Amino acid sequence: MRTVDAALCTLEPLCVEHAAEMFRVLSDAVIYEFENSPPPSQEWLAERYAQLERRTSADGRQAWLNWVVRLLAGELAGYVQATVFESGQALVAYELASRYWRQGIGRCAVSAMLRELQLNCGVRQFAAVCK
Repeated sequence: MRTVDAALCTLEPLCVEHAAEMFRVLSDAVIYEFENSPPPSQEWLAERYAQLERRTSADGRQAWLNWVVRLLAGELAGYVQATVFESGQALVAYELASRYWRQGIGRCAVSAMLRELQLNCGVRQFAAVCK
């Protein structure tokens, strides 16, 4: 997994070191207006990220690819993620803090992820996951 540069942001492979900054991003209550809830603690998020750093399911049949979205000014805005199956299909999703909505950042980040998945992971078909 590699860092991916895009016009409005950089996608950095998610790691435990992102937990503190991402906890602040994911604590935005507006994100959870209709479903789910914020992470219960920074420690919980760090443990989750440690699991995701494996980049694969326990049985090895799925690649779990997660990137944080870092804006050109340096702050984190959210994340993009993909579950890649052996069939060449991927489920994709993204989450941004509400203050970054409607600025083209999500479109830019997701487009960069889709290109990366297509060019370097052999993905041929995508489906978006909506919560």
